[in-house]
Amino acid sequence: MILFGTSCADKSEKIQESEIRLITLDPGHFHSALIQKSMYPEIDSVVHVYAPYGDEVKAHLNLISSYNKRTVDPTRWNQKVYTGDDYLARMFQEKAGNVVVIAGNNKFKTNYIKASVDSGLNVLADKPMAIDNEGFNTLVQAFESAEKNKVLLYDIMTERYEINSILQKEFAHLPAFGELDKGSPENPSVTKISVHYFFKNVSGKPLVRPAWFFDVKQQGEGITDITTHLVDLVQWECFPDQILDYKKDIEIVSAKRWSTKLTAAQFEKVTLKKEFPEYLKADVKNGVLNPYSNGEINYRLKGIHAKVSVTWDFQAPEGTGDTHFSVLRGTKASVIIKQGKEQNFKPVLYIEPAAGTDMKAFESAIMDDLEQINDKYPGVELKKNSNGWEVIIPDKYKVGHEDHFAQVAKKYFQYLREGKLPAWEVPNMIAKYYTTTKAREVALAK
Repeated sequence: MILFGTSCADKSEKIQESEIRLITLDPGHFHSALIQKSMYPEIDSVVHVYAPYGDEVKAHLNLISSYNKRTVDPTRWNQKVYTGDDYLARMFQEKAGNVVVIAGNNKFKTNYIKASVDSGLNVLADKPMAIDNEGFNTLVQAFESAEKNKVLLYDIMTERYEINSILQKEFAHLPAFGELDKGSPENPSVTKISVHYFFKNVSGKPLVRPAWFFDVKQQGEGITDITTHLVDLVQWECFPDQILDYKKDIEIVSAKRWSTKLTAAQFEKVTLKKEFPEYLKADVKNGVLNPYSNGEINYRLKGIHAKVSVTWDFQAPEGTGDTHFSVLRGTKASVIIKQGKEQNFKPVLYIEPAAGTDMKAFESAIMDDLEQINDKYPGVELKKNSNGWEVIIPDKYKVGHEDHFAQVAKKYFQYLREGKLPAWEVPNMIAKYYTTTKAREVALAK
């Protein structure tokens, strides 16, 4: 039997970095392992894992083991594992750490979060932290409990660390952009479209997804899952450092959901399961699974019209992968991220002046803006094209998606040391999950 560490000391508002000790709870999603793809100076290398016994915790431990064994910059994690049926109660009894990492089955996630902060543990949770109205209400209570118990609850928003999104945000708040256009439902000021695939490689190996990933009662629908990232980016890029009030600032104009067809052979390829489990059979028609993986939300945020859309297919064409398209439209220019065939399926940022713009004056203005950009991000350049400018970004800023998890973790650990999150983070997390869960309710009502 594996022995566990002693209980953590009484909690204070601030945690020294050397006092941060991680707990992993029921890791059913590979994102839990990606938090440990890197080491963090002075953070305890011992991580306690509490989970039900099965393939999911095995897959998690195998990923951690692969990081420890790699030849380049290997990690040194020491996993202490408990897989009894009473894993949750045991975690609270032992309190072998003070930060719980939660990434797994979304049916249980919100209650895991609430129970953890109720017990005085900090939580770093994968998205989505809520997948329906009931979950949203529980999440609001969890944030109230976290404040009462002086612990920090935070979700893993990796897309804030993608350099094209960062520079899209930066350019949209400089003079050449003008003001953010109000837009309309037919022509939103902000559009974000994301395309994802069920079968992909993670850390160089084919990803095996649990069968419950395709059950909307456990994973959640597409409209409340990946859209979390897109709604977060809309808030973060358009209204940086501003506190949003979900009761006043958000109005769902329309929302819709639709399914992706998945054959039995495709299901087996991505899950290694030869049959659809009983809980999925209600969504199986003529031998084809139809999970509601896709969603679109058209809404107003502080009077600005925005649209976010997520679609899933089985496997990307050779040489491609997940893609992202994003537009922020200002009164003087638009800042656009494209990631199609023309861009070799890599994200590229463009700046396009509005119709009727005095090009000479605009070019002078955008070059002035570039100087401000270079104060923060030296080496960024602009290359003129037929529609405006392409933003040329040095490779040193292009960090891969998997490495964004370490960036999120480092930021969260900084907040733990400071003893607080920025004032806008909690209300804006609540606003984000209100948007997704309310949109689901609207879509279901159709």
